[in-house]
Amino acid sequence: MNWLPLALLTALCLAGYNFFIKLAAEHLPPAVGAVVLQLVAAGLGAAWLVRLKLQGQPLALSGKGLGLAALAGLSVGLAEILTFVVFKRGVPASVGTPVIVGGSVLLAAVLGLVVLREALSPAQAGGLLLIVAGIALLARGH
Repeated sequence: MNWLPLALLTALCLAGYNFFIKLAAEHLPPAVGAVVLQLVAAGLGAAWLVRLKLQGQPLALSGKGLGLAALAGLSVGLAEILTFVVFKRGVPASVGTPVIVGGSVLLAAVLGLVVLREALSPAQAGGLLLIVAGIALLARGH
């Protein structure tokens, strides 16, 4: 379970990501917000890459890895734009964020099951069903 503290820190960062998109959406067009977000994220990633290079760490690259990273970038870029649009339409953060994040967790799990042929325990499958129920309850009336 040495991954759990890092996963919880990641969740905290994703919470900030969604929270600050919600706040920014009230003050910027979605496209501007998405570009600023991506520029800051690219700068952070570039600084980390330079640090690794200065430390002499090898950076093994593959075409497949770069292509998959580009697809992830395309996905997150579209997700950011759409998140700005959702919040620009006045959806409360307390509803929009759980639907977006819960939906992404559910769909990633389905992709893991179908494409990667991963397995779930009955308790984990129950957790996914609770996500479906939570999305349905949150989306009611909005």
